[in-house]
Amino acid sequence: MTNPALHPRQALFDSHDASRALPVCDHYAGAEPLMRKSLRLQAQMGPVFDVTLDNEDGAPVGGEVEHALLIAALLSSADNQHGRVGVRLLPVDHPKFADVLAVVLDAAVPPAYLMLPKPNGLADVARAAQAVAAAGGTAVPLHALIETHGALRDVFAIAAHPRIESLSFGLMDFVSAHRGAIPASAMSAHGQFSHPLVARAKLEIAAACHAHGKTPSHCVVTEFNDMHVLAEAARRAAREFGCTRMWSIHPDQIRPIIAAFAPTTAEVDQAIEIVQAAQAADWAPIRHGDTLHDRASYRYYWHVLARAERTGQPLPAQVRLQFFAAPAVPPDPPPGSGQNAALRVC
Repeated sequence: MTNPALHPRQALFDSHDASRALPVCDHYAGAEPLMRKSLRLQAQMGPVFDVTLDNEDGAPVGGEVEHALLIAALLSSADNQHGRVGVRLLPVDHPKFADVLAVVLDAAVPPAYLMLPKPNGLADVARAAQAVAAAGGTAVPLHALIETHGALRDVFAIAAHPRIESLSFGLMDFVSAHRGAIPASAMSAHGQFSHPLVARAKLEIAAACHAHGKTPSHCVVTEFNDMHVLAEAARRAAREFGCTRMWSIHPDQIRPIIAAFAPTTAEVDQAIEIVQAAQAADWAPIRHGDTLHDRASYRYYWHVLARAERTGQPLPAQVRLQFFAAPAVPPDPPPGSGQNAALRVC
């Protein structure tokens, strides 16, 4: 019989469901003023979004190592208050990949993750993972961009790689890789959801990530001056394409993305009622209104509640204390019980 005091993360998830929920927005910055501005904004808003310092597109040609030194300094600066700053590396076959990697991993504060751009398949991801481990980055999670034909072909195997934490879709490079067969309109906020080849790629990435407990991250929206267009794209990414994270390429995009990925007040209220009633019933089936709920729907509503907390939504003090305060999760179970990993599920 289960313990009615069990936290949802323990009661509802097996070890194979263990995955760490990431902030819903991943903000990219490459130029020094924008990188500094992004870190200050994160310090102000809190860790409701990640900052990725870009050493691929952000570095001048020939100045990649110097740019990596700047990134390492920013990682270790007082502006990195929450430890949620990652780095996009160079492609693994770039002649300066190893040099940049060494500089970044030598920072006093390690990156929260490393983004691997332009892998041509699983072999490139494995090669990069080995290089990161050899350079002392074994504990640093890896993210990868799916933007080539080979990477999309291997996407389920890449998602299954134990070092991978998240996969992102590289819209622009993916469209370009089709040699003009996909029109430029497919890179727009509207067209990227309607063109069959682009939509298929997004769905494959989301399916692969969810199959292996990883985070699918939606691509950029370049129309950064139109917040209505951005908000609608973010809403579709979250509600229709299974993404639980999305890229921002301008500071003004951060708040609309967080809002689009956050559950509504009605959804949060319903989730609170169902999860609290389920816990009170020792996680046995319950009736809520005219609907029967059991462990399958409890998992869904727990994810809604966890996403509300992760996006900074207002929650009753008792709910925060009950489910999100540190003491809410009991001590680790004995080795071999299979529950250690489940404590990380959100």
